[in-house]
Amino acid sequence: MCYGECGVHVKSIEEMKFELKRELPQFYDGIRDFREILNANANNLTAIDNNMDAVLDQLFLETATWGLARWEKIFGITPDESKPLEQRRSLVKSKIRGAGVTTTQLVKEVAESWYNGEIDVIEGLGIIGIKFKSRLGVPPNLKDLEKALREIMPAHLVIEYLFTFLVWNMIDAANKTWGEIDALSMTWDEFETWTP
Repeated sequence: MCYGECGVHVKSIEEMKFELKRELPQFYDGIRDFREILNANANNLTAIDNNMDAVLDQLFLETATWGLARWEKIFGITPDESKPLEQRRSLVKSKIRGAGVTTTQLVKEVAESWYNGEIDVIEGLGIIGIKFKSRLGVPPNLKDLEKALREIMPAHLVIEYLFTFLVWNMIDAANKTWGEIDALSMTWDEFETWTP
C-alpha cells in the first residue's frame, strides 16, 4: 500500500478515537471498560478505514498505484513496473483518449497526456507535426509517445516531432553572465533544457 506517499491521508488511531468519542454520549468517557473497548476498536477501525481509502484510490487512474496493473490489463497494456507511475498512467490515458476517429484534437489530447505539457499539432500534406511548446528538450518518454500516436494515426501519415532547445538569444535575453550561469552548477543536459 502507498500510505503517505501517494497523497492519501492516513488516519491515526488518535483521530479514530476522537471520531468514535464524538459519536457517542459523553457519560461513556468516565467508564474504564469503555475506554479499553474504544482503544481496541480504534486500532481495528483505523486499519479498516485506511485500507478502504487505499482500495478506493485504485478505482481512479490519477491515484491508482498497486492497482495500476489492472487498468493496464483492461486496455491491453503489458505492465512495466520499471517505468514511473506517471508514465504508466499516461499510457492508460492515451488508450482511453485514443478511441474513435483520429482528429487533430485527438492527436493533441493523446500527445499531451504523455507530455504533461502544451503541444501544437501541425497538419501538412501527409505529415503531422507534434511541436512541444511548454518545456525545452526531448521528453523522457518519447518512445512511449511515438508508440501511442502510431496506434491511433493512419499508417500513411508521417509523424514529425519538433523540439525546442536553449539558444543563445534566450541566454542573452535572461541578462545573465556566464559566471552566474556557471554558479547554477548544471550538467550539460540540464543546461540544454534550462529555462532562463
